[in-house]
Amino acid sequence: MEQSMPESGHKTTRGHIPESAPVATAVRRTGLLVTLVLGGLTALPPLSMDMYLPALPEVTSALGAPAATVQLTLTACLAGMALGQLVVGPMSDKWGRRRPLLIGMTVYVLATAVCALAPSVELLVGFRLLQGLAGAAGIVIARAVVRDLYDGVEMARFFSTLMLISGAAPIVAPLIGGQILRITDWRGVFHVLTAIGVLLTVVVWRFLHETLPPERRHEGGVGQALRTMRGLLADRTFTGYVLTGGLAFAALFAYISASPFVIQEIYGASPQTFSLLFGLNSVGLVIVGQINGKLLVGRVSLDKVLGWGIATLLLAALALTLMTSGAFGEVGLAPVAAGLFVLMSAMGLTLPNTNAQALLRTPHAAGSASALLGTSSFLIGAVASPLVGIAGEHTAVPMAVVQLSCAALALACFLGLCRPRRTAGPRVDTP
Repeated sequence: MEQSMPESGHKTTRGHIPESAPVATAVRRTGLLVTLVLGGLTALPPLSMDMYLPALPEVTSALGAPAATVQLTLTACLAGMALGQLVVGPMSDKWGRRRPLLIGMTVYVLATAVCALAPSVELLVGFRLLQGLAGAAGIVIARAVVRDLYDGVEMARFFSTLMLISGAAPIVAPLIGGQILRITDWRGVFHVLTAIGVLLTVVVWRFLHETLPPERRHEGGVGQALRTMRGLLADRTFTGYVLTGGLAFAALFAYISASPFVIQEIYGASPQTFSLLFGLNSVGLVIVGQINGKLLVGRVSLDKVLGWGIATLLLAALALTLMTSGAFGEVGLAPVAAGLFVLMSAMGLTLPNTNAQALLRTPHAAGSASALLGTSSFLIGAVASPLVGIAGEHTAVPMAVVQLSCAALALACFLGLCRPRRTAGPRVDTP
């Protein structure tokens, strides 16, 4: 039996901020500044991951370590980002948003500075893990702050705006990393990340005020946090949105993991062509995300738009599976690139709306809910990513099959658990 919407302890109106949150109202008035701060926090993790990618061969040579060991520096950072959200999210529900965020940013700066000085790959792996754990604070608390400040369609619009910033980060990060390597070595990448971390910490301390008033905070320790998360997962509809978003994100992870190999090795594109296509696909995601926020949200129900996004994702993945398996004969790069563009663009309808719909159900525990959203996405993506190379280096079929499977499962979770036509929860069809 579907659980009812938990009581939030404060009244909300569709498309508006909770009425009992005067502090949040004051913060919300800063508008563009808050958008830039939260956008910077959500962009920091992809910057930390992708800016470092061009430096991997140099790290292997400089530290005299095997390539497989150096790859662990990426895995450690990703694992830290996934697990750190489970810690920071409940902390922010108990102590407010500012304190855990400032602590996390301070630790991020220190860990990144040590990475720049690391004399061995073992130390680098360890502090990349710590960097990811601390950097998770920005991801999880940014989403929780959005839930504090906005409700209904306004929250969905704001998530689409954040996608404009966070979606641009993977585009520019490798370019920035490559330019840094033209004037210095791989350690310079971490020096720049340290400087970015210091700047964000100062901006957060100066301009991002507390958005969770004391009367809405939770008491209790780890046990209470676990009970809160268990209660969230007991809400079938919330869990449905979490799984739907996580599986869609896994299709995105499969693209990120496999596309360099597929585009360059199988279809013979140059690194420059690959970079152009990667950037073009990210632009598609950003543009569709803005169409979602500016044109669709408030005019069409979030569930309907989300359904369109999942259906488009499924059709694109099916087309890619047919093309890569030879169902249409031998196809070139252009049709495959078009399929990947449509798949990536569909994320602009899927990801912001799953976040919004899940957080709409959890005003009483936005930090914990945000942690579950983020961690599930990273973990499901981490499971899906290795599967793209399961059949070797001479076929793109595994990538397409993984994407098709993730899209089909996302649709099944959406229809079976969220039950969009029967969901008992907050309506956000109109402002």
